[in-house]
Amino acid sequence: MKCVHQLLPGDNLCRLEYLTTNADALVTLSVVSWRLRAFLPGETGVQSFLFSKMATLPAQDTQHERSISLESILAARQRVYQAAVRTPLVRLYYDDVPGEIYLKLESFQPIGSFKIRGAYNAISLLSPEDRARGVWTVSAGNAAQGVARAARILGTGCDVLVMDTAPATKLDAIKRLGAGIVKASMDECWTAVTERKHPAFQGVFVHPFDDDNFIAGNATIGLEILEDLPDVTSVVAAFGGGGLSCGIASALAAMKPEAKVYGAEPETASPLHLSFLKGSAQKFPDWKASWVDGCGGKSVLPGMWALAGRLLAGSIVASLEETRRAMSIVAARNHIICEGAAACAVAAGLSGQAGRGKIVSVVSGGNIDLSRFSELVSAPGSPCPAIVNLPR
Repeated sequence: MKCVHQLLPGDNLCRLEYLTTNADALVTLSVVSWRLRAFLPGETGVQSFLFSKMATLPAQDTQHERSISLESILAARQRVYQAAVRTPLVRLYYDDVPGEIYLKLESFQPIGSFKIRGAYNAISLLSPEDRARGVWTVSAGNAAQGVARAARILGTGCDVLVMDTAPATKLDAIKRLGAGIVKASMDECWTAVTERKHPAFQGVFVHPFDDDNFIAGNATIGLEILEDLPDVTSVVAAFGGGGLSCGIASALAAMKPEAKVYGAEPETASPLHLSFLKGSAQKFPDWKASWVDGCGGKSVLPGMWALAGRLLAGSIVASLEETRRAMSIVAARNHIICEGAAACAVAAGLSGQAGRGKIVSVVSGGNIDLSRFSELVSAPGSPCPAIVNLPR
């Protein structure tokens, strides 16, 4: 086994590489941009650190279990920053919280949400022949923007089937990115997601969450969280289809298995919670549309349950009022706009159900109509009732 490390000047980063053999084949894994904390070990310390991490990596039974390997996540990291940015992790200072709450600001991505990571990784791995056919996806708005932007960067055409509940701000962004739009009901969109086909579209279908390459791109968020907060105890991420939470959980399972990852769902659409209760992938019987449009699907797909049931610690269900209040708290304390799904994850983190210690709520996106945002955060009892008067 060989370890190589290199200090990168000017950014307090350390490049680490280790080589090992597996089944007589040489496997190279690169752990890039490992952010140094309060100490800087010498060469021996770096090697000891890496070797200790490798020794504790759980064995993966790839024959019987679906898994997103650490190798694929590290490889995705080499690609995603062609389209995505490394986002900040900031503290949310608020009274009456069970521990320290941190916000992972994926709303700072060029498209305003995390979806650019998975979309770019997935499309960049398509063959030239498949790219030439064009791509299409199904979305409440954010995945459509991610796929559209990734397609534009990589020089391929893009069309999207968009839920008719998508806010105008997301539709406008999709149009600006040059994608064709077909609107449909939630039922029609969910059928396309489960069947992976729709009569209106040709080309290659890029699944918005149930795709290993898409998930590996999302998993790079987990690597960044571990770099900035190595003693994180739990992470909460919105669960719509599961690509975000299962991606982060895949990274943490490999690098810090003691940390827990929870899915967050609105009370109007919580199939993951029901799936954990039943022990299998479930359809939510009383699904209702709401302004929390970026999470809360109609069901948990069996393929995603193969990951979520094993990797996630559970589902935390937030009421719409708890979600609205979390949106207002983040606006008042951190001056950040959360869309519904992002606020749902913050509400789940504030609930105490994610435990104590250092809790990261993933602000998965900030794509919400400003008029709707102002209405929600200015409701009676809001921490920032006068926010509608803030713009100058």
